Amino acid sequence: MDAIQVGTKAPDFTLQDGFDNEIRLSNYQGKQVLLSWHPLAWTSVCTDQMRALEVHFDDFAAKNTVAIGLSVDAAPSKKAWATVLSIENTPLVSDFWPQGKVSQDYGVFMENHGFSGRVNVLVDAQGIVKWVKVYPLGELPDINEILAAL
Repeated sequence: MDAIQVGTKAPDFTLQDGFDNEIRLSNYQGKQVLLSWHPLAWTSVCTDQMRALEVHFDDFAAKNTVAIGLSVDAAPSKKAWATVLSIENTPLVSDFWPQGKVSQDYGVFMENHGFSGRVNVLVDAQGIVKWVKVYPLGELPDINEILAAL
């Protein structure tokens, strides 16, 4: 996996969340955006990763940042998962079809697994990649480290 480099223009994308909302990166111009990739919904570390984003929603907002959770799971699965986890503020979007296209554009798709790695990419208010961290699949990203990067 060769993740996107700091200083690169973040590729724009339009993806759906499970609630029929269209999430377009360019709609967040003027805000920082944390793109938080998780390999697969319904797994323990991914659950904790997305819950941490939701719990810290106000911390992100205070730093003019929107956090978005991304994976290759289908939109109906993301909707059910968000509902079960009581995630109401953090968009959980589907990079399902074409499978992992946005993950591929950001260099975080793991072809041999068919899903993305566990990666956080922070895009600044001008759409430039500001910070990237790739994690081992089984490691929960440290939310305090992420908040410090903002």
